[in-house]
Amino acid sequence: MTLRLEIPAGTLTRAEQKILDYINTNTDTFLFSSIGQLAQRLELSDATVSRFARHAGCSDFKELKSLVMEQASGPAAKMAGTLSRKEGFSPAAWLEQQQMYLKKTVELMNDREFEQAVDGIVSARRIFLHGKNASAALAQMLAFRLRRVDLNVSILPSGGSELLEGLVQAGEGDLVVMFSLSKLSREGRIILEQRHTAGYRTLAFVSRTCIPTEQRGDISLFAYRGEEKEYHSMAGPTALLDALAIAVTDRLGQRGRSSLEALHDLKQRYFSNP
Repeated sequence: MTLRLEIPAGTLTRAEQKILDYINTNTDTFLFSSIGQLAQRLELSDATVSRFARHAGCSDFKELKSLVMEQASGPAAKMAGTLSRKEGFSPAAWLEQQQMYLKKTVELMNDREFEQAVDGIVSARRIFLHGKNASAALAQMLAFRLRRVDLNVSILPSGGSELLEGLVQAGEGDLVVMFSLSKLSREGRIILEQRHTAGYRTLAFVSRTCIPTEQRGDISLFAYRGEEKEYHSMAGPTALLDALAIAVTDRLGQRGRSSLEALHDLKQRYFSNP
C-alpha cells in the first residue's frame, strides 16, 4: 500500500522515512506489531516511532495503526481492525456481535426474493452451485442439504477451464446458485453472462445492498457480514442458507420427507450396529 499522510514533502527524517517505507511494504506485519516490536525490527527507539506517529497527525502509535487500517485492504487489515477494539476480543462479545449481524440480515431480507429462491430451487431441473475461497464451504453445505431431499445438485469447479466444462452443462430449466458475497468475481461474471446464451436462471447470495444491474442474479438473497473494514463473518450467510434449505424441504412436502426417511432407514440398516 501507499500510506497517505498530510506531511509536506521532504520533512520526514531518515528514521521516519524508514518507518513509512516499512509500513508501505510490510503492511500486514506492521498491523500486528507492537511499538516495541516495530522499533526493534527497524533498529530504532520507541520514542522515534512515537514521534513519527505524532508527525503523521496521530496522537499515538495506536491511532497510527487505525490510520493504516483505514487505508489498507485485505484480510489482514480486516482481522487487525476486529482485534483492535478498545475492549479487546472475547468469544462472548463476538457471538453477541453475530446476533446483531443476524438481526440486520433479517431487517434487510426481502421476503419476496426468498420465496422466489425457494420456488427456483424446487422447480429447477438441475441445480449447479458455485463458490470459491471461503464460500466454497457454503456451496458444499447447500449441496449436502439439498441432496438429502432428493434434488439433483452438482458443484461447479471454482475456476479455470474446469468451471467452463461444468457450466456448459447448465441450460434451460436449470438454476445456478452462486456465492458473490464480497464482490463479483471473474467466475461470477462468466456465470451471469452465460445465462443469456444457455437459458438457465441464477440465484446469488450477496452481502451488498447496491449492486449494478449487470452484476445481479435473477434472484438475490442478502446476508449482512459486517462493515467493510471488519473481519467478514459467515454467520449471516450460513443461517440464511439453512433457512432456505428448511423452506425448500417444507415446500417439497412428502417428496422431501420420503427422501429423509429413506436415508434414515439406510443409516439404521447399515450403521446402527457396529
